[in-house]
Amino acid sequence: MRPILKTEGIYSYWEQGEGQPIIVLHGLMGDLSNFDVLFNYFSSNGYKVIIPQLPLFTLPILKTNVRAIAKFLREFIDFKKLNDVVLLGNSLGGHVALVFSKFSGKYVKAMVLTGSSGLYEKSLGSTYPKRGDREYIRTKVAEVFYDPAVATDELVDNVMDTVSDRMKVIKILALAKSAIRHNMAADLPKLNHPTCIIWGKNDMVTPPEVADEFNRLLPDSDLFWVDKCGHAPMMEHPDTFNRLLHDWFKSRGI
Repeated sequence: MRPILKTEGIYSYWEQGEGQPIIVLHGLMGDLSNFDVLFNYFSSNGYKVIIPQLPLFTLPILKTNVRAIAKFLREFIDFKKLNDVVLLGNSLGGHVALVFSKFSGKYVKAMVLTGSSGLYEKSLGSTYPKRGDREYIRTKVAEVFYDPAVATDELVDNVMDTVSDRMKVIKILALAKSAIRHNMAADLPKLNHPTCIIWGKNDMVTPPEVADEFNRLLPDSDLFWVDKCGHAPMMEHPDTFNRLLHDWFKSRGI
């Protein structure tokens, strides 16, 4: 059973549990449900897990960029009156966590990056298919995972709905270009927060060498690999992801 989506003012989010706050940041084509196993596990094990809907498609086009999403996140954290948060981001969500940590690091206790952009990301491509090209979309969604079976009809339908909306496509492209422009290589050595990097060995969107580079550039990071896994370890191998992250939290006293 999916959690109830809470709505307060401009914010919509999942929230469950008590304890150390973990804010989960979804990716460009992601959905809150991508983290449902993680959400239930950590909210039952001493953590308050919050997954906000990021305003990927609701910001004005000229403000549709990674830094604006990070600003939204800071306002959300202020609204929730949180401090010392763990930021956990997949894909674009990881990039948002990094930008947020650069400009609002006082809020951050630790970061978790999985398939994060910020250094390099292979996007869906420079052009999008004609509306209704379901098989193309299925192929592109399947490429995100090591096991194509993870690309369920529900996932394909969600992506189809997104790319069938012309304005959403324009904003996806704007965010993708923003992510490319906002390369974090020069900033990473200045981010001193403990960082857990969990990466799929078979990630074709942000290849393994990207994880190695994050680990090299971040001053206080630990890198863990998930075998037979693509761009979204928390979806493809949720139990392994949760175990690796929980063990890391324990090792860091989080």
